[in-house]
Amino acid sequence: MTQNTKFKPKKIVLAYSGGLDTSVILKWLQETYECEVVTFTADLGQGEEVEPARAKAKAGGVKEIFIDDLREEFVRDYVFPMFRANTVYEGRYLLGTSIARPLIAKRQIEIARQVGADAVSHGATGKGNDQVRFELGYYGLQPDIKVIAPWREWDLNSRTKLIEYAQKHQIPVAKDKFDEPPYSMDANLLHISYEGNALEDPWIEGSENMYRRSVAPELAPNEAEYVEIEFEKGDAVAVNGEKLSPAMLLTKLNEIGGRNGVGRLDIVENRYVGMKSRGVYETPGGTVLLEAHRGIESITLDREAMHLKDELMPRYAKLIYNGFWFSPERQMLQAAIDKSQEMVSGTVRLKLLKGMAQVVGRKSPNSIYSQEHVTFEEDAVYDQRDAEGFIKLNALRLRLAKR
Repeated sequence: MTQNTKFKPKKIVLAYSGGLDTSVILKWLQETYECEVVTFTADLGQGEEVEPARAKAKAGGVKEIFIDDLREEFVRDYVFPMFRANTVYEGRYLLGTSIARPLIAKRQIEIARQVGADAVSHGATGKGNDQVRFELGYYGLQPDIKVIAPWREWDLNSRTKLIEYAQKHQIPVAKDKFDEPPYSMDANLLHISYEGNALEDPWIEGSENMYRRSVAPELAPNEAEYVEIEFEKGDAVAVNGEKLSPAMLLTKLNEIGGRNGVGRLDIVENRYVGMKSRGVYETPGGTVLLEAHRGIESITLDREAMHLKDELMPRYAKLIYNGFWFSPERQMLQAAIDKSQEMVSGTVRLKLLKGMAQVVGRKSPNSIYSQEHVTFEEDAVYDQRDAEGFIKLNALRLRLAKR
């Protein structure tokens, strides 16, 4: 095994799930760097208990164990700000994994300061985006922090070697870990992602039994379900008239969207490190929320403000995907986006049916939609003759060019 001999940390904070990989990493850090390791486990709404990680960390000799419920902070301070921009990466991906990483990094740095640690560690591999996202987050918050990425240092580069190391050090290995898993999974309150192994061939469809949060669209109810979402300044605050906290609201939309087969996505995306990657995603609540937010913006945002937001969004999405949440340019864009949301309040009604989420109604006290102006009936507010001069002025350069 390789070792960074130039740096001898006194204490390391490890992002720890309690699974096989991070349990091996915990022992490897203790053995390789011969220092105290502090574990941090985040509850981001992944849908499984995080408390078992405490017992595993204790069994691994950890003295300082942090298990934090970050669900509300995750949705309020990361998911909602992102959704104010209607953010999608490469036209499809709702960034469920990407948006969770800066919060994990932020909390790790906070814990490192609290316990006096001079290093942090994560379990991301050297091929993916997450190593970049974690480490840009660390350095953006604490420039002098030392980062230990075991997957870039050790020689445990196969599932067999990981299991052998675990058995050698009496680390419990679940029976299903002995066989190569059909895919890797990452979950939080916004989405579940599935990647790797059986999904690496982009021609092969993912198995139906893979999905956890949604029914297949063809098996969803035959009757449409209607849902109303209320917004205040760009953020959803109520579902069907019930006021809910950010995390509880997204949980509710996950349930509603999931039972109607909404939010499945199968894409090939461009990773920041340079390669293409096939991913399958479930984002039921987020998909409903995105449609609803665009619906309320359609009657409350000025045309040019809306178009400018749409131009900025791909850049904003790329910043989040690539890990630059704490960058000055992301903060600048966020300020502009948040300014645009000051009047984005009201209610949207959606129709959900067999994988589809369609806006069918929208209303707002701040609406700038004027039925009086757009009516096909007689009106007293719009002189159609004004259009002639408008058209001729816009056509002037075209006419001069043709002459």
